Amino acid sequence: MPYFYFDYYYIILVVPVIIASLIIQSKLKSTYAKYSGVHNVKNLTGAQAAQMVLNYYGIYNVQIESTPGTLSDHYDPTKNVIRLSNGVYNSTSVAAIGVACHEAGHAAQHAQGYAPIKIRNTILPVCNIGSTLSMPLLLIGLVLSFEPLIWIGIGFFSFVSIFQLVTLPVEFNASKRALSVIESNGLLTFEEKQGAAKVLKMAAMTYVAALATSVAQLLRLILRYGGRRRQ
Repeated sequence: MPYFYFDYYYIILVVPVIIASLIIQSKLKSTYAKYSGVHNVKNLTGAQAAQMVLNYYGIYNVQIESTPGTLSDHYDPTKNVIRLSNGVYNSTSVAAIGVACHEAGHAAQHAQGYAPIKIRNTILPVCNIGSTLSMPLLLIGLVLSFEPLIWIGIGFFSFVSIFQLVTLPVEFNASKRALSVIESNGLLTFEEKQGAAKVLKMAAMTYVAALATSVAQLLRLILRYGGRRRQ
């Protein structure tokens, strides 16, 4: 079958981005580990810091809970709950304060109707469907040599890139909110804030890497399969 051959596009486009993503993931883990060992002089826990961010924005209907896992921290808008991992909830580390305040920043985005997060939530169901159906449709199109179905599969895959693109301003803004409250309320010293900022910056870079990976994959699919004609 003419569609199946050595994938040079994957080697040229995708592999370098995957390598860069692995490097970023490694740097995130090392940065997080470093500042997990640096404790703030005020002895604030992650949960307390997150509550202070909520109070700053006048949010009093969001609960803060502990959840298992490492870097499993997230805000659940359907339950109005910030879930902080065990290593963040009770920790007084600079890394924990940064992560906890970041998640509280997401709660503030929802409370204030931040436009990018509303857009992301609106397109999420479509993107989930697209990511689920894209590869099966593409493969069926290849097997049947039916080009319209191939393009439909590629189009569905593009929703992944769109979602990750919209996610970027959401994540960067949550970190900006977190650092702003940390500074204005004096939650951390200047040096401690710098450490928290480094952790959040590396975490944000993982989203950039995810977007780059999906765009590289999309470009690969277009170049390898999109321009084909039925033989």
